[in-house]
Amino acid sequence: MSIGSLLVISACTGPDEKIPRPNIILIMSDDQGFETLGAYGGQSYRTPVVDKLAESGIRFDSAHATPVCTPTRVQIMSGKYNSRNYKGFGVMDPEIYTFGNLFQDAGYATFIGGKWQLGGDLDSPGEFGFEEYALWQVTRRGRGENPIANRYPNPGLAINGEKSDFFDGEYGPDIINEHVLDFIDRHQDEPFFVYYPMILPHWPFEPTPDSPDWDPEARREDSEERPGKGNETYFGDMIEYIDKLVGQVIYKLEESGLRDNTLVIFTSDNGTEQGVTSLVNGEEFVGGKLNSTDAGTHVPLIANWPGVVPGGIVNDDLICFTYFFPTLADIAGIEITEEMELDGQSIAPVLFGEKANLPDWLYMWWYRNNDPDGPGDEFARTHRYKYYRDGRLFDLYEDPLEKKPILSDELDDKQRKMQKKLSEIILEYTRPGFYNN
Repeated sequence: MSIGSLLVISACTGPDEKIPRPNIILIMSDDQGFETLGAYGGQSYRTPVVDKLAESGIRFDSAHATPVCTPTRVQIMSGKYNSRNYKGFGVMDPEIYTFGNLFQDAGYATFIGGKWQLGGDLDSPGEFGFEEYALWQVTRRGRGENPIANRYPNPGLAINGEKSDFFDGEYGPDIINEHVLDFIDRHQDEPFFVYYPMILPHWPFEPTPDSPDWDPEARREDSEERPGKGNETYFGDMIEYIDKLVGQVIYKLEESGLRDNTLVIFTSDNGTEQGVTSLVNGEEFVGGKLNSTDAGTHVPLIANWPGVVPGGIVNDDLICFTYFFPTLADIAGIEITEEMELDGQSIAPVLFGEKANLPDWLYMWWYRNNDPDGPGDEFARTHRYKYYRDGRLFDLYEDPLEKKPILSDELDDKQRKMQKKLSEIILEYTRPGFYNN
């Protein structure tokens, strides 16, 4: 099926059409680098469900998020570089038009479940286009009004405009997943868009219900999350629990007869937590969240849609998170207008086995606290070369950990041309005046 014919089919909305518009489920885990999945050569954890999605779909080998959560969340939902729309950690500009708004305006049923961390109040998810939600960290992180509270055993959540506390051994990720499954159940006869930014496997690393030492009474009366990152053994348990939850979603689609009309995408908001060591292709790989190297930005990206997205495909295009918004719109046959001012480009042709004329470069602006003196970076890169605004140039083939920038007097002609190209990209997309504040 060509991309052109797909868009004609997906645009059918009348009651007499035999082919419905596709459902879309976008799953984004929290702090899970590419190295944690068997599909990417990971050997430390069992992830058969997601691995099968990769095997029977498309695996993107060069997808890059910002290395910390909120900038990625704003970027993926808005389709714009953070240099244009980022207000600060845990905040999203209420004027932003999100892909939730896009799908809602197009007549889709919309749901978001998992981690919010975008500020506002209990009405905010709805204002950004999600008619139903089950979230952690909306107006609070947990029970009572304590600003820092538990998300895992006996959690405090916000569900469809209500603060919901759980005290009977419930597990936060299970509750969220149950709401995802219920939403699918109740919307089988209309197209739906599910955005599922999971709360796993972000620290604190602690037992899941499948861990031998799971305790349903853990922290039942606590309002604060356990400090520190916890035992890395539980990080592995949490990765495997993600796979289990994804499996439940896939089974629900199959059970409901919706699988063949549903695109499922799996990705992550940034790399693995700093210091967490995993084995990938026989070598140790250390997580680098909050670091602009590949250990902080390189994330999994898998797309699966039986009978539509070809199986067994590995794609090496550089993928930016601004691409999601226009891609999802393309798939659903929703028009993108100039007024939306998107920075991203649709990769829908790639999903259908066709070529897409994507840039051979990737641009990133991320500052966790919207402060040039705080954690953050601005850079542009190709597969091989990476140039930072401060003048550092790295050859990623020779120096993937970015230990030693190439000195200016050591540049050959090719490298000088590449430096010029990447610096011009930065100048085109940077935030004016940001570094002079």
